Amino acid sequence: MKIEREINQELWKWKNAPNRKPLLLKGTRQIGKSWALREFGQEHYEHVLVFDFDEHPEYKSLFEASKDPERIIKELSVYSEVPLLPEKTLIIFDEIQECEEALNSLKYFSEKAPQIHVAAAGSLLGVAVRSKRMKVPVGKVEILNMYPITFKEFLGASDSKTYNYLSSIQKIDHLPEPIMNRLATEYKRYMVCGGMPEAANAMLENMGIAAVDKILSDILALYEIDFAKYATPLQSARIHSLWHSLPTQLSKENRKFIYNVIKSGARSKDYEDAVMWLEDAGVVYKIQNITKPGVPLSAYADPNAFKLYSCDVGLLRRLARLSPEAILNPTSGYTEFKGAMAENAALQSLMPNLDRTNPYYWTSGNTAEVEFVIQHDVEIIPIEVKAEENISGRSLGVYNQKYSPTTRMRASMLNLQYNGNLLSLPSPILGWFPQLLKLR
Repeated sequence: MKIEREINQELWKWKNAPNRKPLLLKGTRQIGKSWALREFGQEHYEHVLVFDFDEHPEYKSLFEASKDPERIIKELSVYSEVPLLPEKTLIIFDEIQECEEALNSLKYFSEKAPQIHVAAAGSLLGVAVRSKRMKVPVGKVEILNMYPITFKEFLGASDSKTYNYLSSIQKIDHLPEPIMNRLATEYKRYMVCGGMPEAANAMLENMGIAAVDKILSDILALYEIDFAKYATPLQSARIHSLWHSLPTQLSKENRKFIYNVIKSGARSKDYEDAVMWLEDAGVVYKIQNITKPGVPLSAYADPNAFKLYSCDVGLLRRLARLSPEAILNPTSGYTEFKGAMAENAALQSLMPNLDRTNPYYWTSGNTAEVEFVIQHDVEIIPIEVKAEENISGRSLGVYNQKYSPTTRMRASMLNLQYNGNLLSLPSPILGWFPQLLKLR
């Protein structure tokens, strides 16, 4: 089943930009970067030409002798069965982190051949740039971040009528009960499979839970291979230990990352590189603490107090060995981790709507904590996340009393409403929050 990805809108803007630069598409493994570029090329160009530097290392030699775009195009044409035409052919450099010379050549395509449409994708680009000290031609490329499939995209494929209804909301009011029921059902399915395209498609095609879990396990195994392949043996062992501590870290009532949870006596200086590696690979999101919601939020962040979430709620579930049944038919034993799953899923809805920045979380001593704080245009908005309909807790109220924000948001399984400065919305529609904020 084809899932319409919102990245297509950004790719369209890039293609038609008057000052277009070569495109660099970033994101973790297995989220469909190459597929998205190929699909976009087939729909909007006469020809598509893909050069995969991982599959074909021989392509690297074409960039070693010269960075001149005209010469590179001539030599690339030898490997092509389609014409390389300005404006009409999309050239894709895939797994570009495997060829530093190709990455550097984007600067010259920008300066000397802007009429040639070049898009590059790299899964472990951040890791390669840091470990190999590669240079990214900053200012000469347009960088786009791609993320796992959001629930919004999943719903578009699973229930187009409900998706269209939500996309056409004109005022903030209770959603009809059938819509709420459909959202609850589809959201549970999404929490099981997550946003990795192959796993999401298996769920949408009703291939069964065993097939979904097999796909997620295979992706986790691929990540383990990456740990060993792209890090030193010592780094690899620490990355592995830190990654596998994630479910334990998030199952605590206070989800602040604690190095001692990895193993007794673990110190930050020994594992800081492992955190950075997983961040660079896009496998985790690091959410830093703030004690004051000032502008810009980054100025008030504490680098030593943070939480780590998985890039994907499905991978987190599988990493924790959480049975799908616990989500589909929750039991009394599924409590603390239910909150972690709810927060991770909410974060996945937020990330594509933020301007290349992670949200933060707010604390006031040991008395109050708000899961996420974002900067949306000129507003600072606190976001509380509740797993079900129980919205007890005073943290968002404490925040409101201290800072009187224009808008607060609460994501739970309660219906949509706007009361005072509080926008309460069902967690499944958190991805629509920019649209809903305009309706206040």
